[in-house]
Amino acid sequence: MPDGKSPLPAASAPAADAIARRLRIHGRVQGVWYRGSATAEAARLGLSGWVRNRSDGTVEALAIGPLVKVETFVAWAHRGPENARVSRVEVFEAELERLTGFEQRPTV
Repeated sequence: MPDGKSPLPAASAPAADAIARRLRIHGRVQGVWYRGSATAEAARLGLSGWVRNRSDGTVEALAIGPLVKVETFVAWAHRGPENARVSRVEVFEAELERLTGFEQRPTV
């Protein structure tokens, strides 16, 4: 159990070559299993981060990992799952966060 003085385990710290990108996905991306599919794709790629719906109808995600894997995730985000109709994906540089795994978060 963390004592507040010990560093986080190595698995929680981003790798030295890790990058972070925040995505905002527009289009018909809610109610089409976008978050579940994004979580599965991120797990397949070994990324850390999260995905959530936004009250404005978009989906937001944070992807953390090696450049090539994050770029692969961003390319997937432009397609999304079969029933999604992605019209635009905004991609922003983001701060690295200490996360383990990739999760779905509540709507904001």
